[in-house]
Order: sequence, then structure tokens, then C-alpha cells
Amino acid sequence: MAESMSGLKRTHRCGELSAANAGDNVTVMGWVARQRNKGGIIFVDLRDRSGILQIIFEEGDVGTEGFAKAEKLRSEYVIAVTGRVERRAGAVNENLSTGEIEVRANQVRVLSEALTPPFPIEEDTRTKEELRLKYRYLDLRRPDLQEKIMLRSKIAMAIRDFLAEEGFLEIETPMLTKSTPEGARDYLVPSRVHPGTFYALPQSPQIFKQLLMCSGYDRYFQIARCFRDEDLRADRQPEFTQVDMELSFVDAEDVMEVNERLIRFICREAIGLDVALPIRRMPWQEAMDRFGSDKPDTRFGMELKDVSKTVAECGFGVFTSALENGGSVRGINVKGQAQMPRKKIDALVDFAKGYGAKGLAYLCVLPDGTYKSSFAKFMTEEQLQALVAAMEGEAGDLLLFAADKNPIVYNVLGGLRLELGKQLDLIDNKRFDFLWVTEFPLFEWSEEENRYMAMHHPFTMPMEEDLALLETQPGKVRAKAYDIVLNGTELGGGSVRISDEKIQERMFVALGFTQEDAYKRFGFLLDAFKYGVPPHAGLAYGLDRLVMLLTGAESIREVIAFPKVKDASCLMTDAPNVVDEKQLDELSIGIVEPEE
Repeated sequence: MAESMSGLKRTHRCGELSAANAGDNVTVMGWVARQRNKGGIIFVDLRDRSGILQIIFEEGDVGTEGFAKAEKLRSEYVIAVTGRVERRAGAVNENLSTGEIEVRANQVRVLSEALTPPFPIEEDTRTKEELRLKYRYLDLRRPDLQEKIMLRSKIAMAIRDFLAEEGFLEIETPMLTKSTPEGARDYLVPSRVHPGTFYALPQSPQIFKQLLMCSGYDRYFQIARCFRDEDLRADRQPEFTQVDMELSFVDAEDVMEVNERLIRFICREAIGLDVALPIRRMPWQEAMDRFGSDKPDTRFGMELKDVSKTVAECGFGVFTSALENGGSVRGINVKGQAQMPRKKIDALVDFAKGYGAKGLAYLCVLPDGTYKSSFAKFMTEEQLQALVAAMEGEAGDLLLFAADKNPIVYNVLGGLRLELGKQLDLIDNKRFDFLWVTEFPLFEWSEEENRYMAMHHPFTMPMEEDLALLETQPGKVRAKAYDIVLNGTELGGGSVRISDEKIQERMFVALGFTQEDAYKRFGFLLDAFKYGVPPHAGLAYGLDRLVMLLTGAESIREVIAFPKVKDASCLMTDAPNVVDEKQLDELSIGIVEPEE
């Protein structure tokens, strides 16, 4: 039966006590992690968010009734204990911050009894994630998970402290806004007051933060909830948290400079990491050419090599046809792996096909200087030697090649490089390698839409030297855009915004918008720009990703209190779910059953 804590006041959290408190009378409260009955003495490990503390119960200290209560304690009972801090008589537990001490109880109250949990509440659990997410409130008691969630709070506080000191204002923007379908799908919210109309949940505060610059607020930030109704991947959430900011009277360098200092501050405060500044820059084209990715993991080598010119005259049709169709032939050198079994090479070929490749060509440079290859018979000895030299190949190396249109070649070799980096243990997981990727293409071609789409958004400023290409060669226009990358993961991205009405009109034309379309979607922003708009730029981080990388978590689900699974459902609350007909009627909504 639960007891009241009336008259008791917690004096310390469990992990706050140390040998310095020896002799103090304290009151601690928490969950029973473990109970061990040694006959005349009972040991209890008491857990709260700060750590674990050993409690010792002896009948002479707590009385017959208190000792009987201690005997009945089970895992996850919530108790309050009053007692005296003592140095441990036995061995010190080096694994606990409180390992030198214990509390000798003189009073215990059972504040809440507990059912046996469906899985052990312990660090590094092997319980299936589906079960843990169903009982997320229990999973969140695990010390290793609590540590990550608490570090997330510490990082958010550090961000607020730093930006406030830098003159940023924290301003909230609306959660119910207008749908502007350019990018991912919106989550829509029906209006009861305006039947047949819908709000959209924000994919980002982009338009509102630009309006705040028009309103003279100069430096804005927000830790904002954002929503995207995307086809989900294993490590993507339908709702996520963004550290969003916008600055007036700045250019790209100003935004990157203040954010470099923010990153250094966060890393120092959160994990004691000293980030060297300035963070290096790499143009988008260089990142693609060297790593096959616009978010390259630069902790290891195995860079891509363009061998298109070397193989241009060879007799291997796969290579030459790719070049004739405007593509390229590129490869990676897997050092020392020439003896890789054929079965493993075939597995790499299948892996490459998953990234869009029709196949994967390979060339093993054997220790005796001979070659084992999938295409050697189509090339002369001189051509093979030139190809190996172009790849900086040596005896013992495995050379892998992709031949296709550039986007496919980049995608295949970029993915293959990361996979081999993991398989061959080439990545230093203790290293934090930050990188700015700059000069992104302003547009990307959409086969589905049959038109150019903005790679970031329609308000991104082209680089001045490329403005003349906007109408004639839009695919060659670079953007004043920049992404911050850490260990192969994009942490955030931003750009200088268009603040010139004429350039904005040209941008909309390039995107295939009529003036009527542009005003229908973004009229309120375009109108605001007519009343004096300062040059402005911004950036947004994915807070979930940042915390995941700094804590070493394997998934963003580990650093979100109540995450959803791959199909955007919540296993704990069973959301999404059906609603009453009355609610639908009030919203003037009818459900159409999908056809089988």
C-alpha cells in the first residue's frame, strides 16, 4: 500500500552524494533498481536521474516494521529513505560516482508499488526496440538513455545562452500556417470555423523568420518544432526539432562565423570537446567529385577518382557508352583488398545496385603484379596499366568502378565508400570532423515535375557571378548556400536570401512560376519586401541529429523522449488513430475508404 511523503522533503538526488557527505543525515527518493537480501541485512540500489545510490537496511536501524518493508521491496518500487551517509565498509564500487558511500537507512516509506516491468531497466539493454517503445515511459528510466535526454537539455540551454549573448531574440512563429506545397508534403489540419479549408503544420519557420527580418528584429532564433509528411526512413521522424536562426545585414561568411563559435561553445559545454576554428570549407562540386556526397564523411580517405579520360578509348562498352551518354567513369581504391573473396565482391555489386548502379566493375592488382578483373579482356595491357596508375593502385589493391550519369555514379560510389569504411573499420568513431559544404547548385532537375526545382528553397540567393546564367543555363547557377556537416551527417543548412525584388522575379520564372502562382503561394512575403527589406541570411540545425552525434547514439530515437517508428506511428499511444464521427462532422470531413 502506498504511503504519503507528508513531512518528508528530499535533501539530495542519489548521484549528488559523495564521501564529502559522510556523517550527514539525508532524505533521498527514487526507484528501486535492485534489492539483495543477505539475511540480517538488506542492500537496495536506489536510482533516480542523477545516478544510483546504495542503501543499507538493518533491523536495529529501521525497526521491525521498516525491515519488513525493505524485505518486500521489488524492482521499480518508488521509495523515500531517510538515513545517514557512511563510507562503505566493504569494497568501493569504481563504476558508480557514489561507489565510496552508502546510506544507512533509519526510515523508509513505500510511495508507490510497481508491477514487474516487461523488460529489465538496465543500461545497454538487448530488449527489442518495439517493446521498449511500447513502454517508453519505462525505457526512459534507463540510465544511459536518461543521460542522453539530459545532455539534450544541456545543449538546448547552451544554445540559448550563447545566442542571447550574441544579441539574438527568441521569437515563436505560428504552428498553424498556410500550405505552400514546394518540397516535402505538409501535414494538414482541417479548420472547423472555415469548413473545407486547412492549415498546414510548418516544415520550417522559413517565411516567418524572413518576415521578422523585414520587421527589424535583426537577429532571431527559435528552437522550433517542424513537421514533414515524408516517406519515412528508419532514422527520420515526422516531427523534429530545429535550431532556427536568421540575421540581417550579413553575408554568408558572417553566418558561418557566428555558427562556428556556437558549435565550439556547444561542444565544449556538452562533451568537453575543443573544436578548432575556422571550420574548413569545401565547395559542393569538390565534395561530390572527391567523396560522391554533399555530406562527406572526411574521417577517412578512399576518395573517388575520375578516370573518364583514361578509359575513353578502351574497348569496354560499359565505360565508353556511359561517356557517350554524357556520364563519367569513376572509381575507388580499396587499399590492400585485392584478395577479397569473390563472394564478398559480388555482395558489393548487389549493394551498388541498391544505389542505382546497373553493375560494378572491379580490378584486383594481385601481389605478383597481374590482374584479376571483370573487364580486363576488353583492354590492352597498356590501358590497364594506365588505369591502375590513374587510380594510384599498387600490388594488393582492389579497384572498383561505376560508369553512368554523374548523379548515379556519385550516389553509388559515395554509398559504397561509406559501406567499405564501416566493413574495414577505417572510421575513427572518436573523432569529430566538422565541415562546411558551400556553393551548392541553385536548382536540381525533377524528372517527376519535368522542371527545375529549388535545391534549398525559392528564396535562396544565386552567386552574383552566376546571375547571367539564370535564364540560359539554370543548371550551372550556384547558390549562396552552405551546409554544416559532421562525420558524414548534415547537421544543418542555410543560405543568403534574395532581398532584391527583380532577382526574386527571375527566380520564380526559372522555377516555372507565373507571377500569379508566386503571389498565390508567397504573396504576403513578396508584399512585405516592397516596404524595405534588409539583406539577410540564416541557417537551421537539426537538434535531434546534433545530439545524436555528440552523444554517440546510434539513432535519433535515442535522443527524442517520445519518438515514432518508421511508419510514423507511436507504439505507446497507438497514434494515429480513428476519431469519432461527431468530430469529423464538425470539421465537414468524410472518410473515403481506399480501394483494395
